[in-house]
Amino acid sequence: MRRARAALLLLLAAPLLTAQAEPILVPEVSQSRIEVRQGFTGANLLLYGAVIAPPGTAEEYDIVVVLKGPAAPVRIREKERLAGIWMNAGESDFRSVPSFFAVASSRPIGEIVDERTAAIYELGTDFIQLSPSGQIDPEEQQRFASGLVALREKQGLYQEDPQGVRISEGVLYQARIELPSNVVTGRYTAETFAIARGRVLASATARIEVEKVGLEGQVVASAQRWSFLYGLGAIALSLVMGWLAGRLFARG
Repeated sequence: MRRARAALLLLLAAPLLTAQAEPILVPEVSQSRIEVRQGFTGANLLLYGAVIAPPGTAEEYDIVVVLKGPAAPVRIREKERLAGIWMNAGESDFRSVPSFFAVASSRPIGEIVDERTAAIYELGTDFIQLSPSGQIDPEEQQRFASGLVALREKQGLYQEDPQGVRISEGVLYQARIELPSNVVTGRYTAETFAIARGRVLASATARIEVEKVGLEGQVVASAQRWSFLYGLGAIALSLVMGWLAGRLFARG
């Protein structure tokens, strides 16, 4: 079914190739909206499509897919043990850290492009543009950045799969990326790159919405819409629960 859909997209885009000197990417995703409910255990996302070469060319393309979640500022602190007590020994701020980052490619990135090109297009966890802020030694900054990436990898939020893209007949491609249960809600972007001879020749972007639904979704929406009242309610609930706990322990 997916192959037939990709073939149909290829046929529809074919007329555009008459004056086209570069390939065209036609990306699709299996789910453009992922619902996060109570008991959500993650999702298996399929990204697929076609790469349409200009007429008269027999170019073989590598495909790289980069899936990124919403970005947010992050402060990383380093712990150090002093006199038997763990204390903050240093910190670094980053202005724009993707909550999720996954790269799938048809071959290892180092075999497809050089480091400069990989850095420009963020083709790998070593090339994420974290936008550090503040005055800090570059080596220290790199150490904090590496620690942040390693932490996210351990949580399953940063991934790399050098054999994660399958290409059929030199035209159709597909990649699977696992979203863990601890993903952040928001808009995700899936950018696909067609690469040949070490150059990015075409790119296309698809978007996925990850949303909380059900009771949890209603709570999140209420917290965002009526933040002041939600805060007062949370404080009142904490006071009531504390008072009830005190009464129960007093009776015991």
